[in-house]
Amino acid sequence: MRYADGGGLTAERRAARERIRMEAGRRFERGDRTSDIAKDLRVSERSVEQWRRNWREGGLEGLKSKGPARSRPQKWCIDGHSAISF
Repeated sequence: MRYADGGGLTAERRAARERIRMEAGRRFERGDRTSDIAKDLRVSERSVEQWRRNWREGGLEGLKSKGPARSRPQKWCIDGHSAISF
């Protein structure tokens, strides 16, 4: 899930997470198992599975950070006074 404020991550933290994904990508290339990668990188297997899908579709390039999340446009309720993000 991406948050409007980028999950509160600084550019430095986004870069650190990208380094972890790149390490996972190198391990995908070696044929390492998802469970081993998750354990060694101290992340969930679900995250590694998602990264592996991205890697299959785009290689290491597919694992690069997309940058800070952009906020979604707000939609107005019928009363015209309340904004709700969807």
